[in-house]
Amino acid sequence: MSEGLHNGADDEDGGVPFYVNKGGLPVDEPTWERMWGYVARTHPDGENLVRLIRSAADLPRLPLPAVPAPTSGSSVPERVEAVQRYIRELQYLTNNIPGLERFPVSFKTEFAGGCFRHIVLGLHSGGHFGAIGISRREDLMYKPLRHRTLNDLMVDFQEAYARCWHTLKKIKIGPYVSHDPHSVEQIDWKHSVLDVQELGAEGLRRELERHSRDMRLRIIKGPPSPPKERRREVTPSPQRGQASPQRRERPERRPSGEKPVDPKSLPDLSSYQIRV
Repeated sequence: MSEGLHNGADDEDGGVPFYVNKGGLPVDEPTWERMWGYVARTHPDGENLVRLIRSAADLPRLPLPAVPAPTSGSSVPERVEAVQRYIRELQYLTNNIPGLERFPVSFKTEFAGGCFRHIVLGLHSGGHFGAIGISRREDLMYKPLRHRTLNDLMVDFQEAYARCWHTLKKIKIGPYVSHDPHSVEQIDWKHSVLDVQELGAEGLRRELERHSRDMRLRIIKGPPSPPKERRREVTPSPQRGQASPQRRERPERRPSGEKPVDPKSLPDLSSYQIRV
């Protein structure tokens, strides 16, 4: 790329990373050129790297579905179906990106006496957090992968809501979503339900740090087994679960007048033992 193109990109972008989705999908040619220019300016071997990639003829190409272009005679149901079909065909968006973890995030806000809810897809890669989503406000959907902690990401959203005069009330965050397209694991939409007003800034930070640790452990250990399988793995300890023959033969002493307790009336504590 010529030096003049580099200078023009610097003037346009201010020397900082820029949004690439303003022109929609698929990415238009001017945006591609700006992206290549950014790589050439920032990568140690930028010029050579760009030339090597752009001149390669054997790179695999991702299948891009055609943007729906309904005719003037198309009915409303036909147009809606075309849009849904286009969205369904965009299966390559995040699931096939190695090293990128996704998790659901939902927000509850208050404004002018009403409650509003919003969902985005949280992202984590290379030690940084970000998000993608859909919103009429640019700062309430896409968040670049540049936040060092999950708390930084949530504070960014909280400040964005404040600029819209919305008060952030609750945040619900789920664990990482499986990359297996055939997984039957249900998405946990509210693994952590955080009351922003009740927790305060420091309490929210602690809870988000705990959630981050839980997500990292989930990646290391894998998803938990279904409850039935976990119940079979639980073995009672000799001290608490199994009494000695002498203790079983000895009747339990009760105060005079107290009736024996019917075992059927006692609550089943097996499920609580599993969760400990």
